[in-house]
Amino acid sequence: MNSEIKTGLILGIIIAAGLGILGTIFSTLDQEPQPSTAFIEINSTSIIDKSGFKKAPQLVGIADYLNTTPQKLQKIMKDKVILYDIWTYSCINCIRTLPYIIAWDDKYSDQGLLIIGIHSPEFEFEKNSENVKMAIEKHGIKYPVVMDNDMETWKAFENRYWPRKYIADHEGYLRYDHIGEGRYQETEKVIQKLLEERSKSLGLEVSAYSLVDIKEFEHTLFRTPELYFGYKFAQNRNQLGSEEGFQPDKTIAYSEPDKIDLHKFYPIGEWKNNEDSMELVSEKGIIKLLYNAKEVNIVTENSAELEIFLDGIPLSEKYSGNDVMDKNTLHVSDAGLYNIIDSESSESHVLEINVKGKGFQIFTFTFG
Repeated sequence: MNSEIKTGLILGIIIAAGLGILGTIFSTLDQEPQPSTAFIEINSTSIIDKSGFKKAPQLVGIADYLNTTPQKLQKIMKDKVILYDIWTYSCINCIRTLPYIIAWDDKYSDQGLLIIGIHSPEFEFEKNSENVKMAIEKHGIKYPVVMDNDMETWKAFENRYWPRKYIADHEGYLRYDHIGEGRYQETEKVIQKLLEERSKSLGLEVSAYSLVDIKEFEHTLFRTPELYFGYKFAQNRNQLGSEEGFQPDKTIAYSEPDKIDLHKFYPIGEWKNNEDSMELVSEKGIIKLLYNAKEVNIVTENSAELEIFLDGIPLSEKYSGNDVMDKNTLHVSDAGLYNIIDSESSESHVLEINVKGKGFQIFTFTFG
């Protein structure tokens, strides 16, 4: 084999290897963030060297304190195992974790667990303390919630995701970190282990508990991704199917589409393009979407009447979401998340929402 052929083969191998590596990198970037692992051996009884652990950062830049005061919170944090829950009230993934967090608060608060909800908003309306108060009352949250409106505590934790749970031991060392939903039994076992450590350290009696038994939401493997209506939030996402496209800060007359593609939304009527939403300028408007999921939610602001159709037929009770109380019509007023479709299994449908209400804003579709 001559040198030219050898050189060509070597170059071909190098190029193929390089393409393989790049493919792996790009496929990794497209994946959902993976849950973090525990920084604790749950069944370990050995002495723990904490020199490699970080301390939990201070709560900084807090705009408001709900279910507590700054002074009271500072006092009750001493010697507690603390679960920091970074969330925001219009995030469906955050909401699905709340039953577990509330159950842990009920079960372990007398044993030395303190839960602190760090409310870090995604949208402007989530910075309103009255909106957050209504949300914590709706979900029955009794533990302290701090409003991190400028995301300063979010940054102090070096966080990038909703929801995210950090657990610090009674000496303030971060011992657990989990991104997203799921792994509830694992999380609770960490809580129990850290409470056991605390009890032994403080000379208290150690209590034994079974785990909370709550049915976990079952995600479908193939579902439409979250769709953003704000031009800033939708950057680098090909989600608006209308040929008019996004036109920042302009009011656009969107026309009826000739066809509808899967995983894309189509506004019809006059809509203003805002950074984080689309706002209905005309008295009436329409939103169309071909989706695949078993659950569909919308995040909205301002009052409107939404008439909902699936495949051209008024929404039936079989698919009706928890917030649709009047046949196929949903009345929205409070800024936040509404469940409009809830079915037993993942299916594909053309969703049409006829909107009556000038000033109505829509921020996202989310799916389950």
